[in-house]
Amino acid sequence: MAKKSLVIVESPAKAKTIGKYLGNGYEVKACMGHLRDLPKSKIGVDIEHDFEPDYKPIKGKEEIISDLKRSAKSSEYVYLATDPDREGEAISWHLKELLNLDDIKARRVTFNEITKKVVAESIQEPRDIDQDLVDAQQARRILDRIVGYQLSPLLWKKIRRGLSAGRVQSVAMRMVAEREEEINAFVPEEYWTLDVHLTNEDKTGGFVAHFYGQDGKKKELTSEEEVNTVLTAVEGKPFWVEKVKRVDKQRSPSPPFTTSTMQQEASRKLNMTPRRTMAIAQQLYEGIDITGEGTVGLITYMRTDSLRISDEALDAAKKFIHERYGAAYYPEQTRHFKTKSGAQDAHEAIRPSDITLTPERIRQDLTPEQYRLYRLIWSRFIACQMANAVYDSVSVEVAADGYNFRANYSAMKFAGYTAVYEEGKDEEKEEKTSPLPSLQEGQTLVKDTTEKEQHFTQPPSRYTDATLIRAMEEQGIGRPSTYAPTVSTILDREYVIKDGKHLRITPLGEVVTGLMKDKFPDIVDTGFTANMEKNLDSVEEGNKNWKALLHDFYTPFAQSLAQAEKDLEGVRIKVPDEVSEEICPECGKNLVVKSGRFGRFLACPGYPDCSFTMPLVIVMPGRCPKCGGRLMKRTGTSKKTNKQYTYYCCEHVNSRNEEPKCDFMTWDVPVKDDCPVCGHTMFKKPGKGFKKPYCINEACANFVPEDQRGYKKKTAALEGGASAADETAQAAVEEKKPVAKKAAAARKTAAKKTTAKKSAATKAAAKKTTAKKAAAPKTAAKKTTKKADK
Repeated sequence: MAKKSLVIVESPAKAKTIGKYLGNGYEVKACMGHLRDLPKSKIGVDIEHDFEPDYKPIKGKEEIISDLKRSAKSSEYVYLATDPDREGEAISWHLKELLNLDDIKARRVTFNEITKKVVAESIQEPRDIDQDLVDAQQARRILDRIVGYQLSPLLWKKIRRGLSAGRVQSVAMRMVAEREEEINAFVPEEYWTLDVHLTNEDKTGGFVAHFYGQDGKKKELTSEEEVNTVLTAVEGKPFWVEKVKRVDKQRSPSPPFTTSTMQQEASRKLNMTPRRTMAIAQQLYEGIDITGEGTVGLITYMRTDSLRISDEALDAAKKFIHERYGAAYYPEQTRHFKTKSGAQDAHEAIRPSDITLTPERIRQDLTPEQYRLYRLIWSRFIACQMANAVYDSVSVEVAADGYNFRANYSAMKFAGYTAVYEEGKDEEKEEKTSPLPSLQEGQTLVKDTTEKEQHFTQPPSRYTDATLIRAMEEQGIGRPSTYAPTVSTILDREYVIKDGKHLRITPLGEVVTGLMKDKFPDIVDTGFTANMEKNLDSVEEGNKNWKALLHDFYTPFAQSLAQAEKDLEGVRIKVPDEVSEEICPECGKNLVVKSGRFGRFLACPGYPDCSFTMPLVIVMPGRCPKCGGRLMKRTGTSKKTNKQYTYYCCEHVNSRNEEPKCDFMTWDVPVKDDCPVCGHTMFKKPGKGFKKPYCINEACANFVPEDQRGYKKKTAALEGGASAADETAQAAVEEKKPVAKKAAAARKTAAKKTTAKKSAATKAAAKKTTAKKAAAPKTAAKKTTKKADK
């Protein structure tokens, strides 16, 4: 009997999917990630002996290692099928070393997508382990270990126990800190806008024109005096149409997702953290059970910086677009996107592995998070291969006494790719415009009214998850596999906190960043870190020795560390308290933010004389509808389920002061808009889909009863402007849902019956066996008696 071959992957889900594709000749097992690593109890790198790493089996993985050794021993070949990146290559190398495999028996295979075709093809084309990839990963791991294990103790001694420093996280933290410094140092500048309401001479066809400049040149209005000068000059003077320009403007679709852009868009549109996005993407890549299809890997590998798409996928997209949307929605030439310089380009862009598995078709087989992310990936890929959106754009230039005013309007002429998908924006600043009347050059207009408004320039916005990842990518800091862990680490360590969606540096983060900038400028320098990433790429390409890279880094680092220890001898750096606006009701001091086992909270700085504490509250927009106080966002924990929940209340709820007190509490979210009828704060239903505000004042004519609040969300297929084909497909899905539910119920019933039959058969067999065993002594006794009689 021929020996089976062993295939080793990282996770049970991936093992299950690949096992179904390969069949009986292969045994597929999961190693559950890394099995060998540097020990946690010490640095694990012999710096004096050429940075020799001391790898040890990870504690708790002994049973997995033993099981894999037994399976490898009895297998003809061992296929190491870990992820197709540096870390995956390193895991395969560690497996080869742990299992004592020779070069002939150990075979390396990779899957860009986990589909039956790709798995079958890849298993027939194994290769050797790429030692350059392994060395690049070893260099990164040892660099991070040296920085972490030699810098962190310094932070413990000089600032606070439990702190950590990291090669990439320290740079990301500095970026957030410097953005905060920019905001604090920002000096707002005054500017004014001037709008003129114009009509035809017969008082029809009104529109608004915005001040542009003078004598055809753009001019900014920086004071009210300048605005009044313009108004005085044009008062009583004729306004006339100087130029009318009508053109078709085209907008091209965004390229398919890379790791970075997927994390950014999931943050913007789905409110997912980078860590959660990557976890869900991993599930989609490794395989999901799809009704009628079996276990299918739904997307290609999700750690990539490439925009390359295979010819097979391009052909499939072309066919799908023609069939579903029509030939007009496909461009004249197939779209190819250029990958940015410096990218590793090891894999394709992130795309669906089978374009015909539409989100609406497989929705019933996915969790809500899987469905939302898959829909995002699927839609982005389809859109990137569709025709441009076309807009009918009209621009009008109006003149009066040498001053120029402009009005613009744009209307969609052809939906193109926007029928499927539009990219989200970090800051929605799109100005609403109204349609323009039919105007002719030289036509005289009549000034109706004018509007002048004072503005001030705004400081740069704080980073969000999305904008920080984009900035890191633009500056070459980190690689696709490191973006999510970096953002998660600085949040987990409370160097940075989230204020809504925005990232804000904490006093602890400011102190640590200040120390790093002062004593270790290279570690937190964006240029130095970006150059280090390029050096690691050179190791991967075989152009640089990994140990030489470590020597080049360590010599100046060790000198900086020794100098810092000397300079800071006897110094203890105090982290200032983060003072809030909340007043302690017992002693009158401003409460400060503290951290504990269960997160951040407010406490009195007068401890131990005053021990008052309270949950950390977030001030919301609007005013309490009962007493006019501030509205707060608070969290509580359910005693039954131990889960956290969010509610909104007046600042005077549970107040310990005698007066005033208020009992206003609600689950609904207060918004910044006031009711146009009664002037009370408006609210909206919690949740991403609910955006329409409503008035809760029962005495107001605009009052919305509780059972009528919120609105029905658009179906996924129709979101973003859908064609008739989308509506038909969605209707088909809706028709299939009851059938699918019945089929699922039938499968469960059949499974129960089968289990019951097996159970009954097992019991019957057990009874027969017991009866036979009981009868055996009696039969033996009878035979003995007969022999004695004879």
